[in-house]
Amino acid sequence: MKVLAIGDVVGQAGCDMVRQHLYKIKSEHKIDLCIANGENSAEGNGILPSSASALFEAGVDVITTGNHGLRRREINDLLDQNIGVIRPANYHPTAHGFGYYIYDMLSYRVAIINLQGVVYMENLENPFECMDRLLSEIDATVKIVDFHAEATSEKLAMGYYLDGRVSLLFGTHTHVQTADEQIYPQGMGYITDLGMCGPSVSVLGVKPELAIRRLKTHLPTRFDNADGACQINGIVAEINEKTGKTTKIYRVSIKE
Repeated sequence: MKVLAIGDVVGQAGCDMVRQHLYKIKSEHKIDLCIANGENSAEGNGILPSSASALFEAGVDVITTGNHGLRRREINDLLDQNIGVIRPANYHPTAHGFGYYIYDMLSYRVAIINLQGVVYMENLENPFECMDRLLSEIDATVKIVDFHAEATSEKLAMGYYLDGRVSLLFGTHTHVQTADEQIYPQGMGYITDLGMCGPSVSVLGVKPELAIRRLKTHLPTRFDNADGACQINGIVAEINEKTGKTTKIYRVSIKE
């Protein structure tokens, strides 16, 4: 099977970019399953039912989130329905939603797992121990993990920890596509960060002057998403559905 995973979708501009280009990407690369991180897909960050619907209508099959995933209360009902929008599995048990989703490919099943790092982020359940628990209960040969984390070291460590236990691990959150896509020794596909889908002339999707003001003055600054030409970043992974191992992985990147 061929999986397309695209990085954090930022605001309306990111949703529009995905809508304009995703079907062509899926057709060119013969994609069977498309995963997108949508935690910033609503204007002003977070995810709303409307932005989730926009991504599904564009051709996304499963939407993962991260530290902004529960920021907007309007998404709670959709998360609880468990129809393809998930939040990090290591959130507190009382959080709305589910930490993984089983996608039925008819002849086999794919588990998409959402996980959040704790280095420089919220003090959540230890992600390594959370994964041990999840892997003991999930019955699927193909397992794909979106590890939404800040620290490169934490992502790399998780990669080695899960090699041979999951099919594919991709990092999200930092919005900058890394050039380290690889297949680990026991067959797990890996990249530290997918990148983002949103305005190219920006600081992680935000107008540069606003990000500079915040970093220079340390004063409260309302972040607005940038305008102009956009980009799509992600990876394509070929996975053997019988063994659950990745056989090929490569980056995709489109700029207007």
